[in-house]
Parts: sequence; C-alpha cells; structure tokens
Amino acid sequence: MTASIGTSIGMGNTHKLWHFHGGVHPPFHKDESNHLATTDAGIPLQLILPIRQHIGKDADVLVQKGDAVFKGQLIAEATHNGLSANIHAPTSGTISAIEERTLPHPSGLSGECIIIDTDGKDNWGEYKLDPITDYKNIDLAKLLNRIQQAGIVGLGGAAFPTAVKLSASAETSIRTLIINGAECEPYITCDDRLMREKSAEIIEGIKIIQHMIKPETCLIGIEDNKPEAIAIMRKACKKDASIEVVEIPTIYPSGGEKQLIKILTGKEVPAGRLPMDIGILGQNVGTVYSIYQAVIEGTPLLSRYITVTGNGVQKSQNFIVLNGTPISYLVEQAGGYTKMADHLIMGGPMMGFALQDDAIPVVKASNCILTLSTTVLNESNAAFSNQATMPCIRCGKCMDACPVNLLPQQMYWHIRAKDFEKAALHHLKDCIECGACSYVCPSHIPLVDYYRFAKGEIRDQNEARKKADKARQRHEFLAFRKQREKREREEKRAAHKAALQKKKQATQANKTNASGSAEPADNKADAIKAAMERVKAKKRERRPRTRTRTTKAETVKAEIDTEATRKTGK
Repeated sequence: MTASIGTSIGMGNTHKLWHFHGGVHPPFHKDESNHLATTDAGIPLQLILPIRQHIGKDADVLVQKGDAVFKGQLIAEATHNGLSANIHAPTSGTISAIEERTLPHPSGLSGECIIIDTDGKDNWGEYKLDPITDYKNIDLAKLLNRIQQAGIVGLGGAAFPTAVKLSASAETSIRTLIINGAECEPYITCDDRLMREKSAEIIEGIKIIQHMIKPETCLIGIEDNKPEAIAIMRKACKKDASIEVVEIPTIYPSGGEKQLIKILTGKEVPAGRLPMDIGILGQNVGTVYSIYQAVIEGTPLLSRYITVTGNGVQKSQNFIVLNGTPISYLVEQAGGYTKMADHLIMGGPMMGFALQDDAIPVVKASNCILTLSTTVLNESNAAFSNQATMPCIRCGKCMDACPVNLLPQQMYWHIRAKDFEKAALHHLKDCIECGACSYVCPSHIPLVDYYRFAKGEIRDQNEARKKADKARQRHEFLAFRKQREKREREEKRAAHKAALQKKKQATQANKTNASGSAEPADNKADAIKAAMERVKAKKRERRPRTRTRTTKAETVKAEIDTEATRKTGK
C-alpha cells in the first residue's frame, strides 16, 4: 500500500507519513521495564567475549592466556581488508583462557572466546582514545578511522561494522539520514530509555554523521507509544532545523529498516538493493550514541543499554551492561528468576531466539534478555509456542501480515517439499524474519523457523556448489596444463628436427659449392659411407710408422760381419 497515513495519526506531526504492507499489533508490554531509570549493571567476576560480534570475519586475537589487560585495550583486531570489527577489553583484568564457548546465536553453536577474569578496578591505563571535540574541522578519513578503532557496529540488531557503512555512504549522494528510534519489538525499551536519558548526546552524534555524509535532512522516527522520548528528543533538536523528530504509528515491524524508510519517505528499497542506492542512510539511536562516545569522549564500544524483562524476572528494567557479561549475572541484577521463568530468550518474542542456558554472554548486538512463562510466550509468537502444530488451512493471514509483501504460504510448502530452489524464486532472501506470519498463523506453524532452515540449506548448497566449481576449475586447469605441456614438448621436438634438417641441407649446399658437383641430397647411405671413409683416412694419418722387422738370418750375418771387421782391424 502507498496510501498516506496523514498527519492526524501523529501528535503534532507536520511530516507526511505512508503505510507499508502488512504488520501486526501484538501486546507490547513496554510499561513493564521503561518506568525505571537505567542502572549500571556493574562488573561481573568474569567476561566472555566472542571474537565475532559483528557481521563478517572473525577478529584476530592479540592477547594470550595470562596477559593482564586494561579497560579499553584492543584484544582482538579487525582483519585487514575485510568486513570485521575491533574488540576491546570492557574492563581491566587477566586473560584466563582463550577457548570455545557457546555463542549467543540461534544455531547454539560454539566459537572462540576471550575470557577475562576481572579485577574490579576498571583501570583504563593508557588506552582511552583522545577526544575529538572539534570534529567539524576533522576530515572524513580521520573520523572513519576513529569509528573503526572504536569497534562500533550497528546496535539495532544487524551488527554491521559502522565505519564500513559510513564509508560506503560517503561515496554516494545521501539525501536523507534516518535515525531509527521506533523500537517496535514487544518488551524491549532500551532505546526508549536511551533517548530519554542521553538525548543531547544522540543529537551530537547525529551532527557528527551529518558532518561526514552531508545529507539534506535528518528524520528521527519514534513510535507514538513513547511520548516521553518524543518530547525529550524534540526539545534536544529544536534549534537545529535540519533534524526533525517524526512520530509514527505503533505497528510491528515499523522498526525494520525498509519499513521505516517507507513510512517516513514513501520510498521502497528495491529487492536486493540497499537504502543508500536510493539516497538514504539509516542508523539506530544506540549506534549514534556510540559514535558520540567514540568521537567526543574517546570511549570504544565497551557497553550498551540492555532491557531485562518478562514475568520470569523479579524486577524488569534497563541496565548499562559491559560486553561479555554472562546473562546469569544480569538476571541477578534484576532480582533473580521467578517461578514463572520457563523460557530464556535473547531479543524480543518476535525476532529473538531461545538460549540453551544463562552462562551465555551478551554481545554488542544484544538488546534484551527476555524471561517468560510458557503461557505468556504462547500468546506472543508461534515460533516459541509449545502448542501442537496443525495443518495449514490456506487462510492467507500470513500473506496479509507480511511487511515485505511475500507469499509465506507458498514458501512454506516448497520448503516442506525441500524444493529450496522454488522457495528462493519466491524471494525467500527478502524475508526479514520478523515473525509476523507466525504470530497470525491459526495453525501455530513456526513459519520463521522454516524460512531460517531454508536459508541455511540454500547457503550450504551454494557453498557446496562453489567448492564443486573450484574443484572442477582446478581439474580443468590441470588437464589444460597437461595438454599444453604435451603440445609444447611436441613443438620442441618438431623444432629440433627441423633445425637438424636445415643444418644438413646447409652442409650439403656448402659441399656442392666447393666441389662443383652435387651429391644426391637424399642418398643417406652414400653420405654415411663417405663420412666413414673420411674417418678412416684421418685415423691412418694419425697412426705412427712401424719399425722394419729383420729376419733371424740377417741378424746372424750382421754379427759375423761385425766380428770379421774387428779382427781385420787388428
């Protein structure tokens, strides 16, 4: 749909709004955690830091077991010439291990982690970055380098390295900067509290981005169920005409990047393209605040706002949490578990994923720890429901709810048949896994789980296909090389034979010129015979002359003559 929402929906809005297709209205449960001020969670006894807390390649570990580290010290460096992000020690302590630990990921797999036994001193040493207060006089390259140094990634959930995103945006013509403060996922209120408590810092972070990419305008989209945040943010930017706070309707998933772009601008990002391709850059409010900390305060991304909520914890509220903090420690800060703590989820009930245990750490992309009873969770999303799955009745509700305007039912049937190629043809890759289809499904089919499974299978098949293509290319090259070497050997033999023939012809021609008579060039036997005669003649010339042999009679006669001569002489 492209119909305008109009200004009557937004309180005091002068900005025109648009609808996106689909969307749902689940129970939002925001009041349970946003009524209390944010609390510093403190320093746990141990931090667990996965070396991949971002989209892209693992960071390269720079420390060893037994090393003492300071707060802000770089312990894992972004790989050179790759999509990666730096990781810093969130506090001071000692590296007790570098080992495999379970990761906060839907797969439940393990990965390499750096374990820090904290000392409680929170000592920076000499590792705090120098503040850049005059950023307006600093060129783009230096600001990008500072953001890259600080290890900042997108805190809205994607965890894309921010320096890479800003660098690519600076090379294009960005007309509109959109700051995402919608926070549409039920239960999560960390962005709400951040905007209430750090509004001035967020606006300053926006100005840093404006200085870097030079957009024409900046729109901050906030859902209308956050009136306090809207009022505070408007007050913070009232002196800056280039920044506008826009109140948008509360509907899930209005916080999706493409959905928010559609609401605020009416533009649709084409399938397979990026917002920057249509002159738009989006950033989450948490990311903007981290940019402010890195540039103005010289602080890397060491901590973030996280919501701990649900009827499974004693006191729902928001915390400032160090990266790598174990979830068990965080739950303790919220008063511990209640008897209704049946499920532990990282994220919200729509897009979050279940955790194996609470020893898993929070990371840069973590925004919520949700602990719910089975009854409440069943009301939130079929993906977590323990209700029996029934056959699809082809009601089409999933299609009506899909914010990307896909055909969830058709994709489901193709995936059930393991026909992943046809599922891909139905634009499976455009699914944002928002869970709206699962939420409205009357048969309690966990549709998003099927889509995630299919995406994984397609990735595996593509990887296998790439490996097979590489193997085929290597085999073909080996066969080509063998043929080339054989051809080269034959060409060398032919060239050598031709050279010999040419030499023989030249020799024969020289002989003809010297003697005036030509021998038949093709008389091989005569040539060989002549050569042998020449060899024999040379041997005779070199042979020494033999001494003349005398007979026995001649010897006797010579002796008699000699004796007679002697006597006569006397």
